[in-house]
Amino acid sequence: MRSFIKILSFCILIIFASGCAEKYSELYNLTPDEWYTQIIADINDRDLESADKHYTSMSSEHVASPMLEQILLILSQAHANEEEYLLANFYLDEYIKRYGDNGPRTEFAQYLKIKANFDSFSQPNRNQKLMQDSVAEIEKFLYIYPNTKYRPLIETMLTKFQLSIFYLDEQIADLYERTGRIESATIYKQKVEESPLMDANLIPPQLPWYRKIFE
Repeated sequence: MRSFIKILSFCILIIFASGCAEKYSELYNLTPDEWYTQIIADINDRDLESADKHYTSMSSEHVASPMLEQILLILSQAHANEEEYLLANFYLDEYIKRYGDNGPRTEFAQYLKIKANFDSFSQPNRNQKLMQDSVAEIEKFLYIYPNTKYRPLIETMLTKFQLSIFYLDEQIADLYERTGRIESATIYKQKVEESPLMDANLIPPQLPWYRKIFE
């Protein structure tokens, strides 16, 4: 009986291994359409690690395939949906490198990069460098594309980043003052006073009670 169980277990193992090997072997030398279908299936299964690997294989086997352009944007959005913004921007940078033309394609990809940074900014009192870098990127974008159709969305993001920086400067000034660092407090108070938002009738961001304890 034990021998039979051992033999049965061994057979099951062989069948399983053969199936895996067959599945793995199928992921070579696929047509662009087949790679595209596989990557979409990976994304639908929320298996972005496999989607990334399959994109690498597809781009190696079919360097000039026109389907790569669409796949790059799809992968970027898939990672953004999972809040993996660094990877989202990686694919957008790759898109710009391959298909950037300083025209609509580049404009759209640059807009998506700004949006990814904006979406990653989930806490109003943190990520100071992200806010400052994002403001610089938005101002650069508006300079390069003054007539962009994304202007209303971009300017809304810009305003929210500027508001966040203003409130963060206020809190830093208050913190320095409370801890006796008067010189540093004076610098930040001056930044607040010179801000164009100083005299605006603003509603400060509301933090959850459990975060107020640590802010």
